[in-house]
This record gives sequence, C-alpha cells and structure tokens, in this order.
Amino acid sequence: MTVRIGVRCDVGPQRGIGHVMRSLALAEELVRRGAEVVFVCDSHTVPWADEQIRARGIAVEPAIWTVEQHLEVFGRLGLAAVVFDSYDLDPAVFAAVRASGLPTLAIVDGGYGAAEADVLVDQNLGSELDNPPLPEGTVRLAGLDYVLLRNEILELRPAEPPAPRQHAAPKVFAFFGGTDAFGAGPHVVRALAATGTPFEALVVAPGDELAEAVAAVELQAGQHVEVIGPTSELAKAVVASDLVLSASGTSTWELLCLGATAGLVCVVDNQVMGYQRTVATGAAVGVGLLSELKQDPSAAAAVLRPLLQDPAERARIAAQGWKLVDGLGRARVADALFQRIS
Repeated sequence: MTVRIGVRCDVGPQRGIGHVMRSLALAEELVRRGAEVVFVCDSHTVPWADEQIRARGIAVEPAIWTVEQHLEVFGRLGLAAVVFDSYDLDPAVFAAVRASGLPTLAIVDGGYGAAEADVLVDQNLGSELDNPPLPEGTVRLAGLDYVLLRNEILELRPAEPPAPRQHAAPKVFAFFGGTDAFGAGPHVVRALAATGTPFEALVVAPGDELAEAVAAVELQAGQHVEVIGPTSELAKAVVASDLVLSASGTSTWELLCLGATAGLVCVVDNQVMGYQRTVATGAAVGVGLLSELKQDPSAAAAVLRPLLQDPAERARIAAQGWKLVDGLGRARVADALFQRIS
C-alpha cells in the first residue's frame, strides 16, 4: 500500500517561494522512496512555483487555515504523515494535528514560527548549537547536515571544489527568490555598477517593473547586464558563474553545495542570524543589508570589487562553502520521518 504524505507550506507574492522549494526537496526524496505526496498551499498565487510542484507529478490542494479544516482535509486525503513549513499558521494547528496521532514533521528557522511536531528540522548553519525547549517526545534535527536540496542541485554538485577561473569580465548571476519580494535586484546591480569593474551579469527580475528598474541602471565601460524572468535553470546558471549574488535565505545552502562563490544580501529581518553566521564562516561574503544598499551602494561596491577582480579569492570562498554542505541532508530527514510512520 502506497504511503501518502501531505506537505502544508507557505507561498505567495510577498511570502516568496523558499518554503515551497525546500519542501519540494524533501518531497522528491519521499517520492523516490515510494511515497505519494500532496501539497496543501496556495501555489497558484505564484505560477512559477505552482509549475515546479505540478511538473513533478505532485497534486496540490488549496491552503487551509483552521484546526478543523486541517483535521478534515488530512483525514479526507488519508495521510500517513504531514510535513509543515509555515510561519503563518496558528500554533494551535500544529498541536491539534500532532495530538490527532498523525505523525508530523516541521521545518523551522530558529525562533521563527511556532511549530510543534514529532520531528523539528532546523537546517540553518549553527542551529545545532542552539538549545530551545522542545515539546515532549520531539526529536530535533539541526544544522547543515539536514539541508534539504532538490534533485537539480544534487545532480550538479561538483565532485570537488571548483578551481579558479579567469575571465576578463567575470560572469555574475543574481537572483533574489522566485518573486524578489523586497525588490533587491536593481539595488544590487547599482552596487555592481559602482565597482567600476567589468562584468557580465545575468539578473533574474520577476515582473516587468523590476526588469525595467534593473535595465535602467547606468553601467560603466565593460559592464553588461542581461535581465531574465524566473527560470527553472537556476542551478545551471549558478555553476556557470564566477560570482553568485542572492538573498541570505534558503537558497544559500544550494549555492554552497554547488561550490558557488556566494555574495549574500540580507533582505529581511528573519535572515539576519543566518546571514551573520554564514559570513562568519568565510563560506560566503556579506554584501550588506538591503536597507543600507537602498540608501548608498558604495559599501556594497567595496565588497564586490575584489570579488570581481580576484579569481583566487573567489575559489577560496567557494571551497569553504562546498565543504559545509554535503547534499545528504534530505535523506537523513526522510529517515527520521519514516521512523515515525507505523
């Protein structure tokens, strides 16, 4: 008999798609082991995210919010377990579903969200050093050993850290989530332009307004920017680039696994801890807080300039990140969930 597992996650034009993408990574592993997966979320509000789910043959049910709705829908679907990845749900939902006897796993980020589950997964750097109070019977999986990565990332992970690559104009790839909800793209391109250093940049700008703002940035000699919309070829673009600029969110761990030279921008408060911890390891470079970039790009330009000019430094940073994330996290998480399914 096929085991059916539900995934209840956040997604939306303002919330972004980070919850969906890391949930999809775990879903791929569950499907690989023979389970059937159904997502419960409003993925239709971000068509690209919806396409990513359905392209994997995974069904989608509309998002629900109350305790009663969750118990009814999960019962109707005949679920054997539930994976939660939500900041937005009422804490009572987590508690009630768990109390119903349905095995639960919740993906969390430090103190954000108020999830209660049989298994808590905090895949953030340094989270294994934290010691939060746990509900009775809860197992906590913490640290980069439990990073959830999709097939497309794992398939492109290099066997060893990339060697230095010398280009007259370094290739830069910049993306800030499936929606770039905080409008980081244009400000990061301004900082790149302010370096005065040649580069060839590929920038993901979801939506016409962002694309126009990126295209409007005044460039200097030897600098070129190409703007594209959301793409399912992110991993390929990452490995083809000399420098990757991104928000300091869940995509950070993908970049490290792929051996990218990562420059991180902290775009929202709940990224501050992960941003600081990652930069402190030397596995990525802190480009700055988005709020500061919006005011003045010069500090970010000072950070970016040596990265554009020094292939050896880029390779050193990439090697640090490659060592931190081994790509086996989702298998470890799936093991823990299946142990709870009788």
